Amino acid sequence: MRVSKRASGAIALGAAFALVASGCSSSDDGGDAGNSADGAITVDGTEPENPLIPASTTETGGGKIIDWLWTGLVEYPNNGGAPQNILAESIETTDSKVYKIKIKQNTKFHDGTVVKAKNFVDAWNWGAYSPNGAQNSSFFADIQGFADVNTADPDGPDGPQKAPEPKAKEMSGLKVVDDWNFEVTLAAPTAVFPTKLGYSTFMPLPDAFFSGSAEDFGKKPIGNGPVKFVSWENNVQLKLTRFDDYQLRDKMKIKDVTVKIYQDDTAAYSDLVSNNLDFQQQVPVSAIAGDKWKSDLTDRAVSSTIPSTGIIAFPIYDKRFADPKLRRAVSLSINRQEITDKIFFGNRKPADSWANPLTPGAQAGNCTACQYNVDEAKKLLAEAGGFQGEMVFYYNADASHKDWMEAVAQQVKTNLGINARAEGVPTFAVFRQNINAHKMKGPYRAGWQQDYPDVENWINPLYVTGGSSNDGQYSNKQVDALAKEASAAPSLEASHAKFGEAVKLIDQDVPSMPIYFQLQQSGHSEKIKKMELTNVGELDITSVEL
Repeated sequence: MRVSKRASGAIALGAAFALVASGCSSSDDGGDAGNSADGAITVDGTEPENPLIPASTTETGGGKIIDWLWTGLVEYPNNGGAPQNILAESIETTDSKVYKIKIKQNTKFHDGTVVKAKNFVDAWNWGAYSPNGAQNSSFFADIQGFADVNTADPDGPDGPQKAPEPKAKEMSGLKVVDDWNFEVTLAAPTAVFPTKLGYSTFMPLPDAFFSGSAEDFGKKPIGNGPVKFVSWENNVQLKLTRFDDYQLRDKMKIKDVTVKIYQDDTAAYSDLVSNNLDFQQQVPVSAIAGDKWKSDLTDRAVSSTIPSTGIIAFPIYDKRFADPKLRRAVSLSINRQEITDKIFFGNRKPADSWANPLTPGAQAGNCTACQYNVDEAKKLLAEAGGFQGEMVFYYNADASHKDWMEAVAQQVKTNLGINARAEGVPTFAVFRQNINAHKMKGPYRAGWQQDYPDVENWINPLYVTGGSSNDGQYSNKQVDALAKEASAAPSLEASHAKFGEAVKLIDQDVPSMPIYFQLQQSGHSEKIKKMELTNVGELDITSVEL
């Protein structure tokens, strides 16, 4: 999710290189950045679910902060262009299986230690080693030897059995060559691998991480990005400040950033309108009606289209939702057009595909379960034996999800005769804790923001058995096999075609329900003179000028 404010510096790929070395780009900032060099901003945020460790963070509240605290090998330009090297000097391969990675010399972590090749290798091994419990461990599955360091719990997290002890603590596919070079050998050729390296899971960790507890480190993280950690007051705010020894091209123009934790997005919006908040990524639904946000904010209003989809997932571990016919019936009973028109006033688009259409490799219209067909829904519900009891749709109540989730529940109730209602969980942090503990008792909001620009990111984490964000515990061996073939395909074209085959099976199983494609409405304060959004709609704090 780490992104840059510029697209310059990307170079076309030759057959022998997945990514090539890119030099520093020339500045296109305009104006005098020094005028705001000691300025400060406050932005809205949500309480991170976990301590701030890259491989253990899967949600956007903590992920946004990690994206600011760390810089990885690769970055994703704000304009949605091709990934480009940032900390990597070069990433070379002749067969898409063995990658030789050279990093830029003498960049630093926030504690002053130098970022070396071993800091990547050690971090990836730690994230992959299953006893460490990193939620993003599955992202390392491409690397040779992953199966030796990562074992699965045979009866799930709630069963009496424990996962067997891994055979090894380090993946055989990782090799430190010297301080600035390391080699990655994959289990099979994987063309998309360099694209994934900008995702936060692949960030380096300093030596200090390995000398203490991971949890303690995550509460006072040490990254290598343009800002460094200052403090964290739970459910109140996090403070960050400029890292003056940062040597890469996306340096901060201001000094301090406060991430203020709001329990209600309407309170954040009120602060934004009155210039007591400098940036809100998504204004509340109540402000969208009649374009009120545009009249409130005038030239401070920012519209954007981002690769993000509003989704409702099923807790398939609950036997009541085990039948795919029931799940498909519920999905077909939802009128997505009506929801985007009446609830979002046309500021969202009805979802009709499993991957957001802005994603490379996504196929438009491949979600037949997204169609509105009440007669078919009733037929499938009858074939599934109906649904007994109450169907509760859950959402986090600290953002604007109440209206659309209630509309979904009402449509299910009206069209299928199921006793359905929506219920809010007070905070996003508690909501995510319940999801990760597999305690959800009904369908729940599970929107997805793209981590890296490839359709693989919309399949492997969400729908492959054991995927990092497969929270509903969906499992289909055919999908797993096709996804494995797709990930190991020799070209992106072949990979995307194979993922398309997997999606056809997912579409029949309906493990979740895509509801809408995100159109984002943001706003900033009067004191911000210039800013850019990342390719996923977050504030690029390195672009801010006051």
